[in-house]
Amino acid sequence: MLDGWHEFYALLGTAAAALVALLFVAMSIGATVLNPARAGATRTFLSPVVFHYTSVLFVSLIVLIPIQTPMSLGVTVGIVAATGFVYSIVIFARLIRDDVADLADHFGYGASPVVAYAAALVAAWLLAAQSGIGAAILAGALLLLLVVNIRNAWDLTLAFARRQAELSRQVHAPENDSSQPPSP
Repeated sequence: MLDGWHEFYALLGTAAAALVALLFVAMSIGATVLNPARAGATRTFLSPVVFHYTSVLFVSLIVLIPIQTPMSLGVTVGIVAATGFVYSIVIFARLIRDDVADLADHFGYGASPVVAYAAALVAAWLLAAQSGIGAAILAGALLLLLVVNIRNAWDLTLAFARRQAELSRQVHAPENDSSQPPSP
């Protein structure tokens, strides 16, 4: 059922692993932005991106196990998808309740992962039932997670860069120097 998908999942897993590694590098560079006062934002925005990349990597690796049966694959993907679905709903609810994001963030961090994990749950059921369409639905769900989280990682990178620039301006701003015009 998944014979023709080997290269796809190998590439998908490699991309997810590389992207999570780059995210760790970016966060270590912007570590001054991560502080206890921003812990809520970290849980709402940064942690889900790492979680989703890790889910894509894990499912890609599971699919590549050669002795996998349709039932074991369906159950394993189903557990990952159910966990991701619940986690994504919690994040989406936090975004809505706290009103900390704009519409693009509601889709990127909230709605899109919920849809992707729901599709992965359907795919898990179809894989366990040995339906060929399950592989295509799973591929689409994982691609959605990967692409949306590339967008989310870029959003985080921009936010950290802006915050870092703001902190830098505060540190380097001359005190009581009225000859400098205010920055935009």
